[in-house]
Amino acid sequence: MQLSLGPVLYNWAPERWRDFYFRIADEAPVDTVAIGEIVCSKRSPFIAPHLPAVVERLRAAGKQVLPGSLILTSLPRERRQMADLVNTEELLVEVNDLTCLKPLIGRPHAIGPFINIYNEASAAFHAQRGATRICLPPELPMSSVAAIAAAVPNVLIDIFAFGRVPLAISARCYHARLHKLTKDNCQFVCERDPDGLMLRTLDGADFLTVNGVQTLSSTCTNLLGDANALSEAGVGSFRLSPQDCDMVAVISVFRAALDGREDAESGTRRLAQLYPNAPFSNGFLHGVAGFVSVAPDARSSRQHGFREPIEPHML
Repeated sequence: MQLSLGPVLYNWAPERWRDFYFRIADEAPVDTVAIGEIVCSKRSPFIAPHLPAVVERLRAAGKQVLPGSLILTSLPRERRQMADLVNTEELLVEVNDLTCLKPLIGRPHAIGPFINIYNEASAAFHAQRGATRICLPPELPMSSVAAIAAAVPNVLIDIFAFGRVPLAISARCYHARLHKLTKDNCQFVCERDPDGLMLRTLDGADFLTVNGVQTLSSTCTNLLGDANALSEAGVGSFRLSPQDCDMVAVISVFRAALDGREDAESGTRRLAQLYPNAPFSNGFLHGVAGFVSVAPDARSSRQHGFREPIEPHML
């Protein structure tokens, strides 16, 4: 099982962003690293000066680098940015929006988790056009994951295995609106929340997380306990999404568990210490509400038609 690191979704200070990837290059046992600003094009100029050094450092460390496209492309400057990206023939581009797919047809490329691949036909469509790896959408159940992996045996299937789940993207900026600002004059207030801004219901329950124009889950996906089943289903890589914590340590926990040097239960306890900001969940994978966590004994029961999810407040 390989490990991949997704792009930083949050608005981190440029120097912190650069140093994060430098440390990933030097210390993290991860095989593939997706980089670039994929959420908001207004943030791109801040990290652009550091991109060449980050790519060079990662590749020198033996990591495969996947420059990613924006999730939502609408403005002319964003279309120009995507045109420049697809001309990067030296690196494998990760497609997050279909507008940048056409120039890549016939060339090897990767598909990110923001493309709606929900069945075998969709996966085969992209494989026929040059996709060599596909990171599946995080809301898929195990049965769909297995069916898709079986349909494209020559494509590396990556699965979103750690991090707040990206749920939606919008042309409107929720952070700007909260601070009574317009999107064009947002003053980059999203940088105040390096792990996203929690939304709560009127009853005070955690609900969603806001990241500028993006909406994420309030819980943190953790599929470490499902690693064996996912491997048997044909998954070849675990995608870890950077959160506001020690991601090198998080990656090391996953690597140790996948290599059999640590069991999933103790690994999950260590992950909870490393990232106490959000309860863990794996409901999507088990065909229940995404925010719940299905325990090992409940997984066994569900094979007989029962579902015994654990609510986040019970973790």
